[in-house]
Amino acid sequence: MKKYLVFLFLVVLVSFGCKQRAITQPEAERPQKEEARETMKEKKAPEEVTEKQTPSKVESVESKEMAMEEQENLFQDIHFDFDKYDVKEEYKPELKKIAPWMAKNAGAKLSVEGHTDERGTNEYNLALGDRRAKAVKDYLVSLGVPSSRIDTISYGEEKPLCTDHTEECWAKNRRAHFVVLHKQGK
Repeated sequence: MKKYLVFLFLVVLVSFGCKQRAITQPEAERPQKEEARETMKEKKAPEEVTEKQTPSKVESVESKEMAMEEQENLFQDIHFDFDKYDVKEEYKPELKKIAPWMAKNAGAKLSVEGHTDERGTNEYNLALGDRRAKAVKDYLVSLGVPSSRIDTISYGEEKPLCTDHTEECWAKNRRAHFVVLHKQGK
């Protein structure tokens, strides 16, 4: 029994005490990895902005990258009847103003937000808001606006314009709202 314990102790000691051999790579792969390491070393971490630096020395991120500027209330909201998502005839002239504006402003992208009143479950209202936003998008696409320049999002009942519990207030909340996104910079 003692011999067995001594043997086990030596095996454990040898296995933990031995240095593991480094795995060598073929010569062809070494220069690529060494170049990558040197490139990583050459890249500097961004400098922290301190109060002592002048604004002329600090470049903004927006000047180097494309940023998006939101613009709301450029176009009239499109309103819907209770539990409906079809675009009413009275709002089609407003939508027809958007198509040429989008053609003229090639750097703009449009976000169509679908909204509902507070009646119904959250899930139902999110789905209805989505159908409203997509109905408006489909109409704009039929007018020639590229689908890739129109995003849709549903807020359901989450962002009401009016919080009274009246039919007049609910009618204001059943809408598609537009947010125009402009590219800034080069």
